[in-house]
Amino acid sequence: MARESFRTRLARVAFNFYPAYRGSGGRIRFIAEDWREVVVEVPLRLRTRNYVGTIYGGSMYGAVDPIYMIMLIKCLGPEFLVWDKAAEIRFRKPGRRTLTARFSLQEPELDAIRVELREKPSTDRVYKIELTDPDGVVCAEVEKTVWIGRKDAKKDRGA
Repeated sequence: MARESFRTRLARVAFNFYPAYRGSGGRIRFIAEDWREVVVEVPLRLRTRNYVGTIYGGSMYGAVDPIYMIMLIKCLGPEFLVWDKAAEIRFRKPGRRTLTARFSLQEPELDAIRVELREKPSTDRVYKIELTDPDGVVCAEVEKTVWIGRKDAKKDRGA
């Protein structure tokens, strides 16, 4: 695992106190200093428990929802716009213990986005996130579609 810097540690603490994220019950446990790796946990607690005693699906989704968008904003830089476009969640097994989601962006993926956006004004990327229990059992899979565009694309279209 990469290192966490002072800045990303502060970002992690701030994020975990942000009311909208805090309400999900999820907690960011790690942010790499270059924002290319993030680890999120969703514990089974009173706040995340559903009627049948397992982790509520809304908590699972809420904990992973904004992560790839923020990672891409940080990694690509200010010349790009990034927005969540769509999501799909598939529940595989009940979450009976703390679930972990690991997010990763590799340099070849970031390079491919930059190259593609030289040719066209925007692109969609799909990222798969697995929420796993401590034994590595996948309890839920989330597919996030993220829209990425160049900020100068309006100028290219004559707008």
